[in-house]
Amino acid sequence: MPVKNRFAELQDEITAWRRDIHENPELLFETHRTSTLVADKLREFGCDEITEGIGRTGVVGVIRGRSDTSGKVIGLRADMDALPILEATGLDYASKTPGAMHACGHDGHTAMLLGAARYLAETRNFDGTVVVIFQPAEEGGGGGKEMCDDGMMDRWGIQEVYGMHNWPGLPAGQFAIRPGPFFAATDQFDIHFEGRGGHAAKPHDTVDTTVMASQAVLALQTISSRNADPVDQVVVSVTSFETSSKAFNVIPQKVHLKGTVRTMSKEMRALAERRIKDICAGVAATFGGSVEVAYHKGYPVMANHPEQTSFAAEVAQSVAGNCDEAPLVMGGEDFAFMLEERPGAYVLVGNGDTAMVHHPEYNFNDDVIPAGCSWWAEIVERRMPAA
Repeated sequence: MPVKNRFAELQDEITAWRRDIHENPELLFETHRTSTLVADKLREFGCDEITEGIGRTGVVGVIRGRSDTSGKVIGLRADMDALPILEATGLDYASKTPGAMHACGHDGHTAMLLGAARYLAETRNFDGTVVVIFQPAEEGGGGGKEMCDDGMMDRWGIQEVYGMHNWPGLPAGQFAIRPGPFFAATDQFDIHFEGRGGHAAKPHDTVDTTVMASQAVLALQTISSRNADPVDQVVVSVTSFETSSKAFNVIPQKVHLKGTVRTMSKEMRALAERRIKDICAGVAATFGGSVEVAYHKGYPVMANHPEQTSFAAEVAQSVAGNCDEAPLVMGGEDFAFMLEERPGAYVLVGNGDTAMVHHPEYNFNDDVIPAGCSWWAEIVERRMPAA
């Protein structure tokens, strides 16, 4: 089944929703306007149940099929939040909120799931129940975890869950997916070295934290080069180096390092945390200083379930004519929390030759809308065929 004709008919309307959301970006859990828009649209479509305030500002809609002999319940999830980036697209519908923009395409994800919800509420050509999930705070806030912690999966009896993300560089409307680990676990660390500050002309009277921290920055790279199995994935990046002194002639008392760790397995995640702490403790002891390491666990590895991935790929193939094998992605995705609670799959849909996500010139490609909507609708109609 190729792209559904109904979505070609609805494309201009869905595009208008998308551009309205783009013009009014909201960060993290502050998606009040977007959440209200979503809930109002779901009511307009005639959804059987709409619940707001799940995971603080998330919205859940329920659409029941013509029959329910299957007893199946499928969740479809889209994210709603924007990024703290100053938009540089020059679009007529560019962000009206300085310092915030939809630089990751969540405006498109939300609009496409709304389009699918409208179609499914119109046709109800399936045997079971669809739960459409509109999630806040994907961009670092863990909104997916908050919705799960609010009991979403059990409350609506969700048995499987599916998500989608646009992907610049992949031809517009084409799909890509992979089973198993797909997006990385994303952790952060704060490392505080302390020594003995003093005059730069008398380094022998100090315990130099700048040298100490510099050695640690280099040594941390041995986690991937000398501790990790070469076939495993791990990225350790120190992204901030801040001293307690700004003067040119003062050896600082303290240095604060910040950074991120990306891994594709629980074992590698544990190894990276352990080695960061051991390396920093060893470096501090070598130079006669002290160190405190705070390791903050973020999103877990997002792993697609094999059966649901195979099914999602078949649906993508039917919509677009092909479905590629997606690469491993070292970025994070908090759909991981939903896939830890229920089997499901996450697919990439091509955004064409556009700026990459998280770039100030990025924009979601509205030509993708019919394919994305069709994939979600086909997930439902194929997984729960009408009795």
